[in-house]
Amino acid sequence: MEEQIMSLIIHSGEARSYSMEAIAAAKEGNIEEADSLIVKADEELGVAHNTQTSLIQAEAGGEKIEMSLLMVHAQDHFMTSMTLKDLAKEIIEIHAKFLV
Repeated sequence: MEEQIMSLIIHSGEARSYSMEAIAAAKEGNIEEADSLIVKADEELGVAHNTQTSLIQAEAGGEKIEMSLLMVHAQDHFMTSMTLKDLAKEIIEIHAKFLV
């Protein structure tokens, strides 16, 4: 289970990093790069989501899932990264409008 939790943290962290890089690229006027980085963030969040789903399915199937501080941290990291990616998309769109 620790391996799944760490996977959730790692992939969420990668998504967060790509989202921040995308914002920086948009600020520099490189919207294509920003969009490409958002795609990468989406891919990382997809892996994280699959991991989270497998944990939820295991619990729904009767497996005891221990709630630990590490699990809470992983879930927090995942949700924050999803929110940041959505916000990054909005920021990129705003920058793109100013470049036209």
